[in-house]
Amino acid sequence: MDPVSESSPNAVRLESEAPGLSLRPAASKNSAAMRPSLPEVYRSVPIAGGASFLRKMLAFAGPGYLVAVGYMDPGNWATDIGGGSQFGYALLSVVILSSLMAIFVQALSAKLGVASGRDLAQACRESYSRPVGLALWLLGEIAIAACDLAEVLGSAVALKLLFGIPLLAGVLITGTDVLIVLALQGRGFRWIEALVIALIATIAACFAYELFVAEPLWREAATGLVPPLRLLHDRDMLYLAIGILGATVMPHNLYLHSSIVQTRAFGLGSPQKREAIRFATLDSTIALGFSLFVNAAILILGAAAFHHRGLTTVADISQAYKLLTPVLGAGLASTLFAAALLCSGQNSTLTGTLAGQVVMEGFLSLQIKPWLRRLITRSAAIIPAALVIGIAGETRAMGLLILSQVILSFQLPFALVPLVQFTGDKRRMGEFTNSWWVAALAWFTAAVIIALNALLIFLIFRGNSQAA
Repeated sequence: MDPVSESSPNAVRLESEAPGLSLRPAASKNSAAMRPSLPEVYRSVPIAGGASFLRKMLAFAGPGYLVAVGYMDPGNWATDIGGGSQFGYALLSVVILSSLMAIFVQALSAKLGVASGRDLAQACRESYSRPVGLALWLLGEIAIAACDLAEVLGSAVALKLLFGIPLLAGVLITGTDVLIVLALQGRGFRWIEALVIALIATIAACFAYELFVAEPLWREAATGLVPPLRLLHDRDMLYLAIGILGATVMPHNLYLHSSIVQTRAFGLGSPQKREAIRFATLDSTIALGFSLFVNAAILILGAAAFHHRGLTTVADISQAYKLLTPVLGAGLASTLFAAALLCSGQNSTLTGTLAGQVVMEGFLSLQIKPWLRRLITRSAAIIPAALVIGIAGETRAMGLLILSQVILSFQLPFALVPLVQFTGDKRRMGEFTNSWWVAALAWFTAAVIIALNALLIFLIFRGNSQAA
């Protein structure tokens, strides 16, 4: 039997006869024509049917950590440090709420991939008219380029801090990381997952040390668990909050997760799929728990090391690096900070490559060599970064980093709304369709994100008009 049709027995071919978001079933004979994204690793990780709970959990562990990488990339560092330095612990609630949103929507993404046998990009191509599908593809590419921009800048900054390499040279050096991706893909998907998990553990260990020497005021930090009312009318605070949201709930991860859960060779019956959804959700929840710790640690570090010492304008990663050792009185503080940043940037390049392949293959049914896809994605990030640094100077790089995260937040609804729509469609999901309360929570989450984006745009334009 064709492995593609075998993987999605209850998926249907969906097309729209006119532009829009309506879902209309078409001939089922076409449902087997779509090849899986990332075919070289599709169903490549075996799942033993009679294995113990622990062995199954370990077998399913991995995709969630690749997704979690995007939630602790260099973009998070800029927004979290800026939030902690400027507003203390006040935005800690935004970090937590953003992480909870991430856990929820990534569970929906995993469910879509397991239950329907389609990733989000493929589902969009099946369901929407070609103009809508192309528009969503273009927005997805913009999101990946924005994410890659943060990775490029973060890695370049880390190279400068650790080895004194000029920022522009560091940006160009990051283009060679395609060799790492190619080498790991050739060895198998588990090698990529193993490296990612090792780098995440390194990042977490570095920040555990940073928190230990920073000695945060934990009782005061607890007050940051409640969202401040000031957030609704303070444009600067809202801008950073949206940046944190954009850096945490990332649109390309919705495409990626729905694809890489299909690297597991789980059974295709309803009980086996239900079990696969349960383990995939457990995997992503645990992995995103690590990203929550890292993001919260960065913001708490910014608050403890800078805000409470009167340094309320530290929004630059380089400035934070220079201040950590003298402020905290710990010789390793700055070095470990930069090492964790480098791990973060390199980690994110792996998932950026995979997400780019999923989006291109899913929307366009176009499969090109991984090195060429990586070159295209990385060029889209290197060129604007190099231009900004070369023309405006290195001091503008951090502003570009935060802006990239806000762009990600603006792109998020265009991936999230289709995801919520598809997982609530019984014709596609069958018995795995969202229950009424899950659907209500999903639409509420999407509405909150869209409303916050609209509020930010209003505040920006109002501020600009007042300044004029």
